[in-house]
Amino acid sequence: MAKELRETNLGDLSLRRIIHQAVESFSNELTETLPDNIIKEKNLLALTETVRNMHFPKDYPSLEIAKYRLKFDELFYLDCLVALRKKFHSEKKKGFSFKAQAGPLKNFLKSLPFTLTPSQLKVLSEIRKDLESSKPMNRLLQGDVGSGKTIVALISMLIVVENGYQAVLMAPTEILADQHFKRITELMKPFGFIVDELIGGQKKSEREKVLRNIREGKTNIIIGTHALIEENVEFHKLGLVVIDEQHRFGVMQRSTLVQKGFQSDVLIMTATPIPRTLSMTIYGDLDVSVIDEMPLNRKPIKTYLRGESKLPDIYEFIKSKTKNGYQTFLVYPLVEESEKIELKAAQTYFNQLKTNELKDLRLCLIHGRMSWQDKEKIMFEFAAKKYDVLISTTVIEVGIDIPDANIIVINDAFRFGLSQLHQLR
Repeated sequence: MAKELRETNLGDLSLRRIIHQAVESFSNELTETLPDNIIKEKNLLALTETVRNMHFPKDYPSLEIAKYRLKFDELFYLDCLVALRKKFHSEKKKGFSFKAQAGPLKNFLKSLPFTLTPSQLKVLSEIRKDLESSKPMNRLLQGDVGSGKTIVALISMLIVVENGYQAVLMAPTEILADQHFKRITELMKPFGFIVDELIGGQKKSEREKVLRNIREGKTNIIIGTHALIEENVEFHKLGLVVIDEQHRFGVMQRSTLVQKGFQSDVLIMTATPIPRTLSMTIYGDLDVSVIDEMPLNRKPIKTYLRGESKLPDIYEFIKSKTKNGYQTFLVYPLVEESEKIELKAAQTYFNQLKTNELKDLRLCLIHGRMSWQDKEKIMFEFAAKKYDVLISTTVIEVGIDIPDANIIVINDAFRFGLSQLHQLR
């Protein structure tokens, strides 16, 4: 039977004739999809002419005009759908309305060892209006590293817990979550609010106690990692979800945490928006707040590109600056050397540098395969200036605050994404 079957091949010329006949016969039957006022305002080609020019353009400009019309259609209808979804979401779903109490907020601001920038105050005003509205907040807080996003988020959480609800902050790594936990606990101590931490590396007894406190409402602010989205995590009255470094989480992970509350307000933070985030903000899924200025005491970052041959000079520079109290990060893309990939490895260079180029300095090593307790121990010791140089992988990408570590050398920079490079510097 197979031998009897014959294939019929259509050549390019035959196919073009069929398409030409179809376009000539039926293009006039197409119904215009855009309103006349939009076509006129945007100077768009009619749909019939668009189809004809896409298949059989008179010249190159005609083809480009037709392509523009089709691209406009795609973005226009996508934008309409997202806008409608947002409209239905805000109209049908009623969230919590939180009243910002002036007294506690003023007392908290007075307790801070710094003054908020005008940009932070502007963003806080936008968030406050969302919190006071009965419509669920869905806002992106964007700001460069060090611009003060976390303190803005904490003030937002303070408004929520003052109203008797719980607030949760999810961070991408245990070391960052633990850093947030310690800072927020210290800042909240004078105000009597209970802050708990939920991360994967906790002891079972400690974890069970935290879960019980969250469930019974004894905990006001919860700081954690992916452990927060596990099934056994139940909140008493979740009012605000804050997601730090949102690009490090998947869409489903963020959604799972948000769904643990009932129409909770959502604030997501990022210093490096990724295409999905940009598309959501452009198309209207998220309201956007931007912290566009740095604190006054922040010095500008200087970035230099150097080749492999300059490494001896770089090591000499590190040694000279160490004498002035500076500390240094040396970042490598891998933990150990790989036979398949010729890239620098943190473990290999740690062993080499401590016995050769940087043998007179105090070196330490940190990477993702270590437990978060070991990583935290080294970070605290580095912050206490027990070491001069920290050799690391990108485990230090987010949330590390070492004031005197003002030199960072990123090896094999081509191996890192733009988001990683931005966070590192």
